[in-house]
Amino acid sequence: MIASIDITGIQYNVSEKMQKYVTDRVGKLDRYVPAHARKSLVADVKLRQVNRDHGNKYEAEIILKVPEKTIIAKDTTMNMHAAVDIVEAKLIAQLRKYKDSITARKLAAQ
Repeated sequence: MIASIDITGIQYNVSEKMQKYVTDRVGKLDRYVPAHARKSLVADVKLRQVNRDHGNKYEAEIILKVPEKTIIAKDTTMNMHAAVDIVEAKLIAQLRKYKDSITARKLAAQ
C-alpha cells in the first residue's frame, strides 16, 4: 500500500465519497512499483474545478514520489471521476516504464 496519500481540493470541495474513490484508485498503483520502492511511495493528489467559457471542467493531477524519480500525470475532463481514471491509466504506463528501467539496471549490475 502507498505510505501516504494527500488529497487536496483547489476550488473544489472534496466529498468523503470522492476521497474514498481516489484513495481506492491511487492505492492500487503500488502493484506497478518494484517491491523495494513500495515502502517509500508517496502520492499527492490535487483536484481542481476549472471554470471555462463553455462550462465547468474538472482537473485531476497526481504526483507520485518514488525513489530516484517523481512521476506526474494530469488530465482535464467534464467529470471528476473520469479525470481520476484517465490519470490513473497514465500513471500505470509511466510506472511500468519506471519498473522496467529499475529491473534492467539490476540485471545489468549482476
